[in-house]
Amino acid sequence: IFEDDSTCLNEELFTMAKTTVTLSSGQQMPLIGLGTWQAPAGEVGKAVKLALESGYKHIDCAACYGNEDEVGATFAEVFSAGTVKREDIFVTSKLWNSEHKPEDVRPACEQTLKDLQLDYLDLYIIHWPQAFQKVPGTNRAFPRDADGNIIYNTETPLAETWKAMEALVDAGLVKAIGLSNFNSKQVAAICDAARIKPVCNQVESHPYFQQTKLIDFCKARDVQVTAYSPLGTGSEINGQKIVQHPTLKAIGEKYGKSAAQVAIGFQVARGVPTFPKSVTKERILQNLDSFIALSSEDLDTIAGLDANLRIGWGGPQVERDGKTEPRDVHHPDYPHKPDVEF
Repeated sequence: IFEDDSTCLNEELFTMAKTTVTLSSGQQMPLIGLGTWQAPAGEVGKAVKLALESGYKHIDCAACYGNEDEVGATFAEVFSAGTVKREDIFVTSKLWNSEHKPEDVRPACEQTLKDLQLDYLDLYIIHWPQAFQKVPGTNRAFPRDADGNIIYNTETPLAETWKAMEALVDAGLVKAIGLSNFNSKQVAAICDAARIKPVCNQVESHPYFQQTKLIDFCKARDVQVTAYSPLGTGSEINGQKIVQHPTLKAIGEKYGKSAAQVAIGFQVARGVPTFPKSVTKERILQNLDSFIALSSEDLDTIAGLDANLRIGWGGPQVERDGKTEPRDVHHPDYPHKPDVEF
């Protein structure tokens, strides 16, 4: 996937990658990380290696991505070579929906640690609030009935899953725990019941879907919002993708940056860590070089692009009774129900 095997040890990028936010746990989370979702087998390991050797300090993983073993092989190679130290890298992974029963949480985490070839995670988060039925022998199941419908677990309260997550911190398997794709009511419920507070809530956020209300809500509870899909995963308004938007292009021209870099820089300017995904050398390096001193006028202009356009629904949109709706919308813990504001 790369033009050659060389790496770009750009000192400026390396320094920028140390720019962080402080979590409630006291940990420093780098503001730009590498996402590994939908990174193909045979390519994700090379991408992670290039990223680590180019100054990235945060790698965002998940069991359900199905590539943690390849990422782990890269971690082992890079860390054993001594060019990058494990303690200098912030590694996040996620508990999949099929592992919400308290007795399944630790084995799922231990499988992720085995796959990633790590002794601990810096952060382990609940990937989605809605739970699926457990399938023995895997920590990333998509159980389906004879008609192809997801088989749900509606009996396990999120509070019980959270207690099992807290036990991972007690055991030293993870340094911090958090949430992903939780709405404001769900965040509040976990915070109110928690012995160990969630340090973050990782959600979709980009110029077309900025999540300002949720960010403010979480900040008031000392929960750091982090952003996946900062480039919108192909979302369009009036036929324009984020990476092609003329407003973002015009802002970028002032700083010698692309529209994509402006979109990433927008999250950085808001203090929201983000994880753009790429497996191409040029994009991996460009994404890290997105620390831009955007003016208040620039930020206001980008804020004006918000259209509340959510792309990620936790699964595909499906046809039911003549209408299109998210696959998991009828699960009691599904976060994006029509009556939930944010």
